[in-house]
Formats: sequence, structure tokens, C-alpha cells
Amino acid sequence: MAGEDTHRTFRILSVIAATLISLACGTNYAYSAWAPQFARRMQLSATQSNLIGNFGNFGMYASGIPVGLLVDSKGPRPAIAIGGLALGAGYFPIHRTYDNGPGSMSVTLLCFFSFLTGLGSCSAFSACIKTSASNWQRHRGTATAFPLAAFGLSAFFFTSVSGLFFPEDTSDFLLFLSIGTVTLVAVSFLFIRIVPHLHPPYTAVSTFEERAGLGPRRDSNQMTRPKPRPKDYGASSIDLEPGKNFILIIENADETSSLMSKDSGGPGDISPDDEARHHEDLRLHRLDITGMALLSRPEFWQLFVMLGLLTGVGLMTINNIGNDAHALWSHYDDSVDQRFILARQLLHVSTISFFSFTGRLLSGIFSDVLVKKHHMSRFWCLVASASIFTIAQVCAMSIENPHSLWAVSSLTGLAYGALFGVYPALVADSFGVPGLSLNWGFMTLSPVISGNIFNLAYGSIYDKHSVINRDGERECSDGLECYRKAYWVTFAASVIGILVSLWSIKHERDMKRKARQELEDHRA
Repeated sequence: MAGEDTHRTFRILSVIAATLISLACGTNYAYSAWAPQFARRMQLSATQSNLIGNFGNFGMYASGIPVGLLVDSKGPRPAIAIGGLALGAGYFPIHRTYDNGPGSMSVTLLCFFSFLTGLGSCSAFSACIKTSASNWQRHRGTATAFPLAAFGLSAFFFTSVSGLFFPEDTSDFLLFLSIGTVTLVAVSFLFIRIVPHLHPPYTAVSTFEERAGLGPRRDSNQMTRPKPRPKDYGASSIDLEPGKNFILIIENADETSSLMSKDSGGPGDISPDDEARHHEDLRLHRLDITGMALLSRPEFWQLFVMLGLLTGVGLMTINNIGNDAHALWSHYDDSVDQRFILARQLLHVSTISFFSFTGRLLSGIFSDVLVKKHHMSRFWCLVASASIFTIAQVCAMSIENPHSLWAVSSLTGLAYGALFGVYPALVADSFGVPGLSLNWGFMTLSPVISGNIFNLAYGSIYDKHSVINRDGERECSDGLECYRKAYWVTFAASVIGILVSLWSIKHERDMKRKARQELEDHRA
């Protein structure tokens, strides 16, 4: 019992450490909190500012494959160490550049350091997700929800602390980002690990046997303990073939209570529906599809396209909510000063972050409830995300009063959080846990494409409505017209996201129906 308590303690400590590290990894979403002031001081156009922000996104998403290979082969700690160093190496030079003023660093170098912040975030965060999913395989939606939620709360945390201790000081905020992210990673690094299973899981041998001349019959399940396989953490590798025995994974007593209930009459009397569900559970445990094998799977392209579309929608607002606020306030009340506008920008960044945290936490946990309690698809969480995104785009295209801009920031944060709260679990369900980090790296290539398209479209549209004032700074005082056309693009992407999500539910239902039919044919 003491060993089990210690084992559980290590798993819980690892989740807590992963959550704290993730709190340092979502700082790219605080870009809008300092980007407008940085652009004005450095005399950058909206397109140049969006380019710098895009390189942060590029570092976050394009580095997923090499980072995934590192995590899957070497474990979480090397990736976390690299992540902490890259975060500090990215933010500190940007802080120094802001202090030195215009001309002190080229846009190319600024893009590089922005890329480092994204690389650091991706490296440490990927390790956290792999650790949580591996340590709690039967509750991966809930376990990954905590680091995912902390990732979404990151911008809120850093902007709130900044507003409390050094308000309206962009230089100190950038310094805080460089020091705070490294500190969180360094302290939590000591406690994170992938904890092996305490005991190899018990298994129940199938009730189907091929007997000479007798055909298949029902029989009592025989409990046995298979040899553990480190790569997939105890999952059996026996293939499901007609006429062959198969293994049902049993990881703890609570999760097998349905098999041992009084109504069952014994371990061998499993209802057809339960047997089909356990057949599906086994399939999920045995999955280990990764690398180039993903490219031949329709499920990969389905998830890839959907993540790209919806992430791009969210990133456009996340990177530009500061510009939205500046344009609306400048048009609504030309007497407001820059300090007032900065405070409103920070408020919207915090709003996005808080609702992203809420969406991630609820989506991850609720997806487990959908699957385990109601036997429904996790894809319903994506339908909800895409629908909220659509509403947010409508608000962004119609709100002219800056007092109402909270609707755009809150809905965007909620939809973005709901998207990422469930996606790692979807990827794990589709392709298995052993290669999750690499598979997630492949998935995150899609936002590189959509994020660049949507952000550069926004920057181009905003610049067309901007003028250069006597101080050499670009300003747009046309209000909503500064950026309205950009939101038509993301509105179309959101609607497509709804349609793809609904198709995914139908496709998943058809695949499960086919699998159950094959099982019924086998039983007959």
C-alpha cells in the first residue's frame, strides 16, 4: 500500500510540475500586450509587427516534429531544459532592443528571437503533455487538461502580475517575461518524470476460443499478467484476428468494476455492448501509429485540416486584439491617451487568456465525460469550439463601440481553449500514446500555414487604412474599418470548421459501427 501511495504521489507531483511549466509556455499569447507599444517605439508597420508575431507562432508550431522526436526518444527532461533556455534567450534580447530604441535591431533578428520564444514554449510544453498523458493513460483527457489550462492561463498570469507591480511599463514587462518563464521551468524541472506502472496490468483472456471441430464458444476468462512493454506502458501487442485469443487491458480495480459486477454472473459473462466497448478500449491501448505512417491515414488529414483552420482563426485575434482595441478607441474617443489604450489592451489579453484557461479545462474534462459516461464522441467539443469561433467573428465584424470588444476577446479565448483542451486526447485516441509527442508535432505544422495567412492578411488590411504621423508612427483611426475585412476570412474558416467537425463525428460513428459489426460477425 505504501508503494502504491508513493507511486500515486509521484504521478500527482508530475502533473503539478507539468502545469507550472505550462504556465511559462503560453506567453506567446501575450504578444498583443506588448506588440503595439513595441511597434510604435521601433517604428514598425502592422505587417512587420505581425511578421514578428508569426515567427513566434512558427517557433511554437513548426518545431513540433524535432521536439516530438526528442521527447519520445529521450524523455521529457532534455526538452524541458531546452525550452527554459530558449525562452530566456528569446525574450531578453527583445527587452534590450525595446530599451535601445529604433534601429537597434533589424526585423530579421527580432523574428529570430521571437522564434526562440515559440521554440522554447513548444519544447517544454510538448514534454508536459507527453508526461501527463503517459502517467494517466486511462484519464488522459483530464490529466492533460491541467497543463493545457495553465498554458491558456499564461498570458493572464504574466499580464496580471505585470499590471500589479509595474503597470504601463513595457520594458519591465518584457524583462519579467524573460526571467519569470525561466524560473518557473527551472523550479518545476526537478519534479517532472514519466512514472512507470507499479505493476504490469492484469489481463483477461477472451471468451472466444477456436476448438477443434466445435467452433467458437463462451468460456470463463482467465486472469493473467502479461510481460510489460516499456514502449507502450503495459499495453498488449496481441493482434485481434478471427479465431484468436485477445487481451482486455485491466489497469485498476475501479475501472474493471463493470466486468466484475453482480449482474454479470462472473467474469466470463460480458454483454455484447460491453464486449464491443472493451474491444474498442483494447484498440486504443494497442495503437502506435507515428511518423510517416500518419500520412496515409485519413484521420490524420482530417485532424490536421481542422486544427489548422481553427487555430488560424484564433491566432489572428490573439495576435491583433491590441490593434483592434487601439483602432476602436482612437476612432471612438480621440481624447484618450496611450496609457489608457495600453490598459485596455492588457485587459483584453487577460480576458483571452482567462477564457482560454476555462475552455481548456472544461473541454479536456468534459471530453472524458462524453466518452466514458455517455459513450459520445470527443469531436462534439470541436463542434462547440468552431461554433463559438463563428459567433466571435460575427461580433468582431459588427462591434464599433470599444466598450463591447470584450465579447470578441472572451469568445475567442473560450473557443481557442476548447479547441486545444481536447485535441491532444483526440490525437492520442486516433494514433496511440507512445508516439504522441511526435504525432502532435506533425499536427502543429498546420497552424504555421493558416496562422501566417490570416495574420498577414490582417496586417495588410490594417496597413492600408493606416497613416504615418509626425513622429514616424503608424496609426489607424478608421475604427472598425481598419480590420473588418480580415474577419470575413476567418468567419468563412470557422463555418468550414463546423462542417468538418460534424463530418468527423459521422465518420467516427461509421467506423465504430463497422468495428462492432465485425465483432458480431466473429461472435456468430
